[in-house]
Amino acid sequence: MRLTTERLMLREFAADNWQALHAIESLPEVARYQSFDPRTVAESRAYVQETSQHESDDPRLTYDLAVILRSADRLIGRCGLGITDDDHREAMLWYTLHPDEWGRGFTTEAARAVVDAGFRELRLHRIWADCDPANIASWRVLEKLGMRREGHLRENAWIKGEWVDSLIYAILDREWLPERRRASGSP
Repeated sequence: MRLTTERLMLREFAADNWQALHAIESLPEVARYQSFDPRTVAESRAYVQETSQHESDDPRLTYDLAVILRSADRLIGRCGLGITDDDHREAMLWYTLHPDEWGRGFTTEAARAVVDAGFRELRLHRIWADCDPANIASWRVLEKLGMRREGHLRENAWIKGEWVDSLIYAILDREWLPERRRASGSP
């Protein structure tokens, strides 16, 4: 999968992208709200290798894309979808960006492209995401995408030695695609 936005290109990971990804996901501030600790070199290398193997899966259930800043031809993060229920056409959205790029709208731009591809190309019905309630920037991205907060799960995950809450957000194809709104009779 390859997606292009005004400022970004989202594409499959190349084998040597593990170094750029490691420079991002080895940072404590990036791992702060993630389920993983800052990644080691070996973990980063293995992650990119594993991600690349999903390209040939049939059916393909994981789309984890490198986020490239077009003006600098530089990897600045990753964004993707994991199909959680193929029968119900449902997928989970995720994103991670280098802290130097936070606050510039890149996360929203990348996530918008991935969600759009999820509905238009993958024909998904529902895309959802979860985030830590303390990660205000993340849930604001989800709200900018038009996702609705569906729930607040209390202490539902044991992460880094403590119970943490999760906010659940989702959007449906008919809420994203104007042609689906008309077909369903929704405004």
